[in-house]
Amino acid sequence: MLGSCTTMGIGGWLLMIGLWAGFLAVVVWGVSRLFPSTPDGPTAVLAERFAAGEIDTDTYRSARAELTRSGRN
Repeated sequence: MLGSCTTMGIGGWLLMIGLWAGFLAVVVWGVSRLFPSTPDGPTAVLAERFAAGEIDTDTYRSARAELTRSGRN
C-alpha cells in the first residue's frame, strides 16, 4: 500500500510548501520584532545627538564613558 505522500499530487505539494514558507516567514518576522538590531537606550540617544551636532566630541566621549562605566548600555 502506498503512503498518502505519493497520491497528493503537484498541487498538494505546492500548497504544503507555500504554507510552510508562510509559517517560517511569520516566525522570522516575529523574532526580528522581538530582538531589533538597532540599539535603544541612552547610548543610542547620545549617538543621535552627537551625529546631529548638538554635542561636541569631548561631551560625547565623557558621557559615553560614564554610560559604559555605569552599565547603562
